[in-house]
Amino acid sequence: MEKEQLLEVYRHSLAHILAKAVIEIFGKDVQYAIGPQIADGLYYDFLLPRPITEDDYKEIEKKMTEILKRKEDWRREEVSREEALALFKDQKFKTELIQDMPEDEVISVYYTGEDFVDLCRGPHVDNSKELLSAAFQIKSSSGAYWRGDEKRDSLTRIYVYAFPTKDELKAHLALIKEAMERDHKKIGPKQDLFMFVESAPGMAYWLPRGWQLYQTLMKFSRELQKKYGYTEISAPLINNKKLWLISGHWAHYVNNMFLVPGVTAGTKATDTMMNESGTPGAAFSIEAEDTMAAKPMNCPNAMMTYKRTVHSYRDLPLRYSEYDVLHRKEKSGQMNGLFRVQEFRQDDDHTFVTEAQIPGEIAKIMDLADEIYSTFGITYRAEFSTRPDDFMGDIEVWNDAETALKKYLDEKFGEGNYEINEGDGAFYGPKIDLQIKDALGREWQCGTVQLDFQLPHNFELTYQDSDGLMKQPVVLHRAIFGSFERFIGIIIEHFKGAFPFWLSPYQVGLVPIRMEHNDYTKEIEEHLEELGIRVEADYADKNMNEKIKFYRTMKDPYIVVIGDQEKETRTVSITVRGQKNQLHNVPLETFYSMCTKMNKERSLELISSVEKA
Repeated sequence: MEKEQLLEVYRHSLAHILAKAVIEIFGKDVQYAIGPQIADGLYYDFLLPRPITEDDYKEIEKKMTEILKRKEDWRREEVSREEALALFKDQKFKTELIQDMPEDEVISVYYTGEDFVDLCRGPHVDNSKELLSAAFQIKSSSGAYWRGDEKRDSLTRIYVYAFPTKDELKAHLALIKEAMERDHKKIGPKQDLFMFVESAPGMAYWLPRGWQLYQTLMKFSRELQKKYGYTEISAPLINNKKLWLISGHWAHYVNNMFLVPGVTAGTKATDTMMNESGTPGAAFSIEAEDTMAAKPMNCPNAMMTYKRTVHSYRDLPLRYSEYDVLHRKEKSGQMNGLFRVQEFRQDDDHTFVTEAQIPGEIAKIMDLADEIYSTFGITYRAEFSTRPDDFMGDIEVWNDAETALKKYLDEKFGEGNYEINEGDGAFYGPKIDLQIKDALGREWQCGTVQLDFQLPHNFELTYQDSDGLMKQPVVLHRAIFGSFERFIGIIIEHFKGAFPFWLSPYQVGLVPIRMEHNDYTKEIEEHLEELGIRVEADYADKNMNEKIKFYRTMKDPYIVVIGDQEKETRTVSITVRGQKNQLHNVPLETFYSMCTKMNKERSLELISSVEKA
C-alpha cells in the first residue's frame, strides 16, 4: 500500500476513535454523522447534548489515547439493508444514509471493540495498537449543517490534526503557527491596507496605503501589457440580460450574478417594489426584457468591442485587456478575506487570433507569466482542464481546442509534467490554470489561459482571411494575476506584509528628531517625490521612537532618521527593514540613487551588495 493510502487509512481509523471517545464522554444519546479524513487530519460531525468548548479538547484527546491503549480488534461485517437499519435504529443520520443507498450497494460496518460500530466502506486498521504511535491534536470545532443544508440539523464538527509521527505533527503545527502570523486578514487591517464592513459583504474597502499598493500592482501590470503589445479597453459594469443570453452566462452562471430586475407593472412579481407610502408598486421580474446584471466577467464586452468593425487577418492577434470591476455572488460561508470576494478586478485579456496563431500567442502569454511571477520570487506549475459535462458548442471544435493546448503544454513542460483535470474546463472551452506556490509551499490558482471557439460563434465574429474569405477568429481568455484582490492576499502572506521596495505602499519613512530638523526633512521629502518615490514624514513634536515604531509596524523598507549631524553634513541615517545595523552618514545623492535603483530594478532585496559594503 502506498504512503498516501496508508495515511488515509490511518486518519480514517482515527476518526472512528474520535467518535467512540465523544460517545463515551457525552453519553449514548450522541448522534454521530460522518467523519472523513482530510488534508492534515480528519473531522467528525456530531449532534451533542451541549455545546463543546476548548476545555473539552484535552479530555477528548485523553480519552482517544485511552481507547488506543485498549488494543481492540477491528472487525468488518457486510450486512443487509434491514440489518443495518436495525443496527442504527437510534442514529438518525446513519439511518438516512442507509435509506439513500442504491438497492444493490454492499453495506459494510466496522466494529471497534464490541461496543462501537460505524457505517463505513473502509478500509481500516486491524487493531487499535497500530495507531499507538499516532500523533494527533484537536484543531478546533465549528458548526456544520447536515449535508450542507442550512434547513437541516446544525451539528458540531470537531477537527483533528493527525500525522504518523510526533515530529510530523510538530512540523505541521509550526507551519500552522507561521501561517497564522502571515494571515492577510490580520496583517491587512494592522497595516491599514483594507477593511471589510457588514454593509458590503465580500467587498473590500481599500484604505490609502492599500490602494497605493493596489495601484502599484496595476501600474506594473499595465507596463508589462504594453511591452507585450496589449491595448486596454473599459466597458459598462452593468449590461442588459440579452448580452448574457448570447454569451451563455445567463444559462450557466445566472445564480452567481447580481441582478437589477426589470420593472414590469401588472405581472406576477418575483419581488415587489414599495412606494414611498408603503403600498405595493410595480413588480420586479428577472424575466423582463429590461433586466440588467452586474458583469461577473468581461468576456461579452470584449466580443462587442471586436464586433464594432470589420477586421482583416492583418489585424490579428488583437489583444484587449481590461481592469474593470467585476461582481460575483458568493454564499456567505464561502467568502474568505481577499481570497474569495464578491467585488474584484483582474488583469483580464481577450486576444483574438487565427487558428494558426494559437501556439505562438499561448507561448507569449506564458512568457508574460514567467516574467510576472519571477518578479515576486514565485514559482508555478500548470494544470490542463478538459471539456465539462455542461459544455457549449460542437464536440469536434472542443477536440481541436484540447489538442492545441495539450501540444503546447507537452512542448513547454514535457509530456506528463503537468496535471490534467478531466471535465474541469469552462463551459466554452478548455483551459490552462497556473498554480503558484507561496513562501509556505501552499498552492494558489491565479493565472489562467482559456481557449474559446464558442463565444466568437455566438457573437458572429469574423475576419477576412488572406484569400478574401470571412472566417471566425479564436479567442484566448487570459489572466496572470487573476483577481487582484486574491493576488494581494496571497502576496501579503507570502511576504508577511514586508513587501519589496518597489511594491511597498510607502517606501521611505522620514523621522526628524526635533522640530528644527523639519525643514531639512521637508527638502528630502520633496526631492524623493520628484523621483517617484513614495515617502511619508512625521513632523509632529513627539518622541522619535514613537515615529520609528509606527513605520516599523507599517513595515516601510527604509526608515530615515534626521538629526543635527545629518542636517549639518547633508547626509541621512538609514535603518533598512530586517537589518540590525544602521547605515550612517549616507550622502543624500547616494541615498537618492539607492531609492531610484531599487524602484527601477524591482528587486526582492532591499539593498544591493555594493551598498551593503
